[in-house]
Amino acid sequence: MIIDRNNINEIINKTGIRPDKDYGQNFLSDSNTSKLIVDSLEIKSDDYVLEVGPGLGSLTHFILENHAKTAIIDVDERMISFLNAVYKDNKDLEIINEDIRRVNIQDFTKIISNLPYNITTELVNYFLIYGKKAATMVFMCQSEAYPRFSDLKGKEYGPSSILVHLLGTIEKVKVVPPGSFYPSPKCTSTVFKISINNHDREKAINVYKLSKQLFLNRRKTIYNNLSTYLKDREKALSILEKASLKPNLRPEEIEYSKFIELFDLI
Repeated sequence: MIIDRNNINEIINKTGIRPDKDYGQNFLSDSNTSKLIVDSLEIKSDDYVLEVGPGLGSLTHFILENHAKTAIIDVDERMISFLNAVYKDNKDLEIINEDIRRVNIQDFTKIISNLPYNITTELVNYFLIYGKKAATMVFMCQSEAYPRFSDLKGKEYGPSSILVHLLGTIEKVKVVPPGSFYPSPKCTSTVFKISINNHDREKAINVYKLSKQLFLNRRKTIYNNLSTYLKDREKALSILEKASLKPNLRPEEIEYSKFIELFDLI
């Protein structure tokens, strides 16, 4: 079923399903945008696709057009009941009522989600860490959150961006205006694509974990943060010297590749 501006009010009125603020729900009601988002995932028939937070199925319809094995997961029982009724005869689809953070996602090759605004960063990190076979991920988030994953300097640059760039590349697909949703949020949304090209996942994740420790206090210097982490000021200073990093730099002033070097030295 295509979800668009012409039928979304009818569906909501018939089912009584209204967006829940606690789940950060806004239903995508622009079918052209929905198709573009799914097309950017580049689904092949032999893919195993995961969609998280399908809502009324705005993206689901276009995902299933590719005839790939697909699982959709939502914590909201109302959405699960609706989608079970709509897609009860579709053999390619598994519908799961669960919190995604309790689901084993390691076998999926493609991941897509209109991310809940309140746990955007947590979920992207979760997908990157545990989606071990996923070659491509496409997400939509509040536009102000996008720099957390794309920026390589400045106040939004941090562990999440480091993890993204350690594992692959990121590109902006589309900016989506508030009017493309029901109800209209008070912000624009950004669709972005992460392509995984680094197969040394274990090291990338360990470097990410180190960067989390070194970003714990962004206002302190890298020397102070590293000293706290190592519990050894002399060793911290020695490592920074070997990495050609000035002790008075702050974490956001250090390019992401330097965190790999720090990890190797430690």
